[in-house]
Amino acid sequence: MTKRQRHQREYIYGLNPVAETLKGKREIARLLVREERRNEQRVAALVDTAQRLRIAVESTDQRRLDSLSDGGNHQGVVLEVGPFQYTDLEQMIQEAVGRPILVLDRIQDPQNLATLVRTAAAVDCAGLVIQTDRSAMITPAVVRSSAGLVEQLHVVRENNTRRTLDTLKESGYWATALELTDESQNLFTADIPEPVALVVGSEGRGVSANVIKACDLVVSLPMPGPVESLNVAVAGSVGLFEILRRRQQRD
Repeated sequence: MTKRQRHQREYIYGLNPVAETLKGKREIARLLVREERRNEQRVAALVDTAQRLRIAVESTDQRRLDSLSDGGNHQGVVLEVGPFQYTDLEQMIQEAVGRPILVLDRIQDPQNLATLVRTAAAVDCAGLVIQTDRSAMITPAVVRSSAGLVEQLHVVRENNTRRTLDTLKESGYWATALELTDESQNLFTADIPEPVALVVGSEGRGVSANVIKACDLVVSLPMPGPVESLNVAVAGSVGLFEILRRRQQRD
């Protein structure tokens, strides 16, 4: 771990988040384990993995782990790591091989981000794009809430969503906004070409008008009941699973 990364160290905690982070791309300083739990099966497996990767393992007590995890449910393990490794957009496109890409237009709630990360991993997205400003970042809390799955996805940070969509479109992707407008088509009946870059917007304002203009298609969820809108993580998850359903039906 470099000197700069030591100053930027983070602490990932919990069995699943630690396990996924050990398989990810981060620089890892050490694994801290509560001494009394070291021989438990899942904790012992993490210790074995860390030792195989030549990562230092340190036994410690409950109080220290509580402090490092800010009182979170660490389950006896905390991983000291460097900052999250974001991916270059071109690299993600090259490795996508036609898989969907999720583009987030200023999602600010870390819990919504974590939920969308889990769904993106579940449907085999190539990765996701987030804004560099006015957006939730990949923090230890997001890692925890996503069960560590964010460590297995490409996450790109870009400061201009419209320009990002232009790059994706030049690479063959069809930019599809999930937003209710006068021109929206029904998500479940619209002709959505592949590969898809699905765009979902912020909690308060949805997909911005400027970004919608850059999209090839706008779709929305039919809601015949007495509900005007859904939480962005719920709506985005429905959209991603509909794309998965179509891919499986095609295959």
